[in-house]
Amino acid sequence: MSENFSVAVDDNWNFDLHPEDADGLDLIQTEAGRFHLVDGNQSIAVAIRNTDFLAKSYEIEIRGKTYTVRIADALDQQISSMGFRSGSNKDISEIRAPMPGLILDIPTSAGATVMEGDPLVILGAMKMENVISSPREGVIKKICVIKGAAVDKKELLLEFE
Repeated sequence: MSENFSVAVDDNWNFDLHPEDADGLDLIQTEAGRFHLVDGNQSIAVAIRNTDFLAKSYEIEIRGKTYTVRIADALDQQISSMGFRSGSNKDISEIRAPMPGLILDIPTSAGATVMEGDPLVILGAMKMENVISSPREGVIKKICVIKGAAVDKKELLLEFE
């Protein structure tokens, strides 16, 4: 994987950022969240207004205008090239079976509060146990399958509130 980053600004402008591009910036931090940038003969004040490290998204103010900047590293770019979206799992309201199989265990219950990464369903498929983990924090609204049931690919397993 390359060390290049893909940068999207306000979902309008997209460009690649190489490590040497960042090394060449004349940028000095003046205080927390504030920077002084020299571009050619121009002095520019830059302020970071909001950061979301998990989504790799930043709100940056330059000359009184706020821009939303999203940065994709090599892994994010590879995930995107495979047709997936990294970071999109936070809006998931239901879990569906990723493949056909047999429900071996359901280590949660309706009404339970779960954290990201907690096991929700253990699916037996292709002679393997596949732990389907919670993609986000939340409360389980409904469990739609029972232990021992056979499920098809994309069958609804459970719903979040």
